[in-house]
Amino acid sequence: MSKHLFPLNSFFPFWDKLSSNQQEILNSSISEKTFKKSTRLYSGDKECLGLILVRSGTIRAFIVSDSGREITLYRLLQGDICLFSAACIMNSIQFKINLEMEEDVETYILKPTPYEQLVAKSTLISNYTNEIMSSRFSEVMWTLEQILFKSMDSRIAQFLLEQSAMQDTDTLTLTHEQVAKNLGSAREVVTRLLKYFQEEKYVKLTRGKIELLNKRALNKLTE
Repeated sequence: MSKHLFPLNSFFPFWDKLSSNQQEILNSSISEKTFKKSTRLYSGDKECLGLILVRSGTIRAFIVSDSGREITLYRLLQGDICLFSAACIMNSIQFKINLEMEEDVETYILKPTPYEQLVAKSTLISNYTNEIMSSRFSEVMWTLEQILFKSMDSRIAQFLLEQSAMQDTDTLTLTHEQVAKNLGSAREVVTRLLKYFQEEKYVKLTRGKIELLNKRALNKLTE
């Protein structure tokens, strides 16, 4: 087994089943990169960055409508792999997914060409890549179902609960604009519903913060 220059076994669960040559190709194709909070990457850019392996931090994946409205599709957390930053090796992908760093994010960048060559030769890597792609599309479909079939008050409640669980706090540093951007809604709609939540004592609103006071009531809204 080749010496690990990077802990790739935490990203590829089948690492020990790869040949020493395949491990070496992956190790030699990796570099470290840190993205500052609020950095944005666009899948439509001419430069094909490569696969992003998230070491720490959170990345928001989103699309932008013709009117400029953003809709969050999913988030990438520690241990996740982003394929869309290497869209140049996935010619079948016809839509653009954008990425935004929600905090400082430490990553490994895996060069696209060597990975593409390994996908063509290794069933293990090919199947795992397809699994990741399938998982991401499932998340996208779930998001679209929420948009199409759930009311906005339910979606806001669910978003607040998810953020609370993710950040492990009931006091969220969020503006109304950020909530609207994540849900693909107008800020005025979000503000009106958050004020209603406050009147019902579900939340407490202060400048740039939303404190969850009654999670049970918010959970009922999501049912």
